[in-house]
Amino acid sequence: MLIAQITDFHLGFSPGGIFEDNARRLQTVVRTLNELVPRPDLVLATGDLTDHGDLPSYRRLKRILSKLEIPVLFCMGNHDDRAAFLKVYPDTAMVDGFNQYAVETLPLRLLVLDTLEPGRHGGGFCETRAAWLEARLAEAPGRPTLIVLHHPPIDTGIEWMSIGKDEAWVARLEAVVSQHRQVVGLLAGHVHRPIMSAFAGTTVRVCPSTQPQVVLDLAPMDLEQPDDRPMIVAGAPGIGLHRWNGRNLISHYTDTDEQSRRKILARYTSKMQGFLKHLAHERAAGGGH
Repeated sequence: MLIAQITDFHLGFSPGGIFEDNARRLQTVVRTLNELVPRPDLVLATGDLTDHGDLPSYRRLKRILSKLEIPVLFCMGNHDDRAAFLKVYPDTAMVDGFNQYAVETLPLRLLVLDTLEPGRHGGGFCETRAAWLEARLAEAPGRPTLIVLHHPPIDTGIEWMSIGKDEAWVARLEAVVSQHRQVVGLLAGHVHRPIMSAFAGTTVRVCPSTQPQVVLDLAPMDLEQPDDRPMIVAGAPGIGLHRWNGRNLISHYTDTDEQSRRKILARYTSKMQGFLKHLAHERAAGGGH
């Protein structure tokens, strides 16, 4: 099973409607996903679908994603608005007012969480949402399960894009996940760059964004003294590809930079054939000591 992940579109960030840069970037991602071989079975759109949670941007989102030839599932980010999203996607699953749902029809069970906390950049996960997650995990302890959410519950080291170390909602989520060994990982967005960390006995994997990326800078920030450091850098839209082989979840991150794809240094030709046959024979024989 192959799952694609895209995140942080921020449609409506700048003027231009369907012609704004973020809309063009999402259109590029859609074309890239449609051309992938093998084609993913599913696309996860992990929040911050719009920048202001406005109806025109959600309508624009629906028009752009109508070109996507792969089923797509959504979760809410801190820039989203549940009510506006529901007006455009009225069939969205809601529980106790939150966009949380289970996907039971795939080889890997998916539990999609809602970490939107209106007014908070750093998200939230209340007792009601935690109780739903606990119940869903308890009802299928033998099924490998992937948790999907917008906010990664970790200190990324990038000070202005980190969740607080003592966030109550992070402790609440960790307390639930740590009790269930069938969780094979958590997929998140929000930080606009690829990150991986241990969490609650499993892993958190953060996907790079469709929008420009956050600069990797682990130095402390002085909020009283701006230091002119770069914070956001232009770059091609990012994509995550998560392959479930029946035992493990293997994640790859790439982008849509067509020029870099043209700089091919090796191809599968007769010159490479002997080496690849050797590798296949080695894998078949096993015997690593």
